Amino acid sequence: MKKLLKGILYLLMLMSALLMALMFLCAWKPEMTDKIAEALFEEEWEAPSGEQAGDDGGKAALSGVRESVSGQADQENKENGESAQAQDEESDGETRPASYIPPEKSNISVPEEVAGKNGYQEIAGDDSEIEEEEAKALIDSLGTGETGDGLSFAPLFYPYYNMLDENGQHIYRQIYANAQVLQPAFAPVEPITARKLRDVISAVYNDHPELFWLETSYACKHLGNGQCVEIDLQFNRTAKNLERENAAFESAAAEILSQAETFGTDYDKERYVHDTLLKQVDYVKSAEMNQSAYSALVNGRSVCAGYARAFQYLMQQLGIPCYYCTGYAGEDHAWNIVKLEEDYYNVDTTWDDTGEGTYDYFNKTDADYADTHVRQELAVNLPPCSGEKYRNTNTADGEAGLRSSADAGFTEDEILRSLPDYYNECFAEILERGSGSYAFEKVLEGDALYQEWEAAYDDESYRDEYLIEAMRTVGAKSCHLNLVIEKLQQNRYLIRHELELH
Repeated sequence: MKKLLKGILYLLMLMSALLMALMFLCAWKPEMTDKIAEALFEEEWEAPSGEQAGDDGGKAALSGVRESVSGQADQENKENGESAQAQDEESDGETRPASYIPPEKSNISVPEEVAGKNGYQEIAGDDSEIEEEEAKALIDSLGTGETGDGLSFAPLFYPYYNMLDENGQHIYRQIYANAQVLQPAFAPVEPITARKLRDVISAVYNDHPELFWLETSYACKHLGNGQCVEIDLQFNRTAKNLERENAAFESAAAEILSQAETFGTDYDKERYVHDTLLKQVDYVKSAEMNQSAYSALVNGRSVCAGYARAFQYLMQQLGIPCYYCTGYAGEDHAWNIVKLEEDYYNVDTTWDDTGEGTYDYFNKTDADYADTHVRQELAVNLPPCSGEKYRNTNTADGEAGLRSSADAGFTEDEILRSLPDYYNECFAEILERGSGSYAFEKVLEGDALYQEWEAAYDDESYRDEYLIEAMRTVGAKSCHLNLVIEKLQQNRYLIRHELELH
């Protein structure tokens, strides 16, 4: 009996020693607490299922909320400009690194003419820890708001959504749906840590430039283990009268889109949008709401984030895949990646808005950008840019950035080399199309012919040469004509005629 009691006593002493060692380890390495919690609490948190804030579906027990939040690897990835989603799944279940290989940040050099033209602000979360009792009360009263169930986002147009795991995608849909109805506070529909929530909110923000009322800041209340209990979205002033502000936003976009849609190729539409933004937007570091597409399209004053999100929105509306890309270019910076046919290209409208406008950063490869731009965070997972077909490169004879007539869609037989030929072509175009609003293009060859053409429009002699007779033939009584000229390679000129005949 004494031996048995002595054995029990030794066992208790050993257990006490182990417990003290464990407590010392947790004090020395706090992250071990969450790993131990994860091992001890295998029960999954049952996420709130209610559809509206305040309903019974928002109630959930907290005793089962356990998730590892050591986050050390996530933090290291963030510092290296990588994301937790920087690996794609192969069909055989193995993983491979993202195809984009970022250049060394230390090698980035900003040209003098674009120095300081940045202004991108990272998504910033105001995280605050709360006690379990307060968390229970929040869940009892808060609810999930809109859950976003039934929404879907195609990978080709919404790449950031598809970088997330299933849990993250569900919360992405919830955040998107609540932002649409201006619901600022709600409980997450899935378990998520405060650290991982930042990636999800970044994904929503990066994919959806149309949510111009959504700020780049948000708040998160979480438990001691990092488990998020409440998400708080922040809105800018346009949310106070969103119907009116959205109408202004869509109207400004429609003016550009209506002209861009008259072009025959995605490249020509892209170039028109690029050129129009350079004409209509001024780089102003102090511009209001300068992280939004609204600042560029409605106010005409923005920084790199506003330029890039306006370009992204317009291209999306034209059915051309275009992504918001963030990273480092001397400072935090934003630009775009666009898909033309099967290839991807970098576009930086902010840096092209220099002087009268350039194509120095238009449709470039990652190699072209290697000494000026480096992607960071989730953007490292966007497709690599290596397209050549629409790449704007320096050409011979000082024709930097100029397209060829073939690029513009014209064969050699379609190039016009005399003014009578030009008049005949214009007359035929109007007879074929009749009254209405439309556009057509012609290419003239040679500086001498272009100067002759320019003189005919200056003294309005072109009217008697083709326009008046064409109007009479199609029965039009009024005409508004706008001309857009683009210099091409080989001393050729693309003339775009935008007509309203009624």
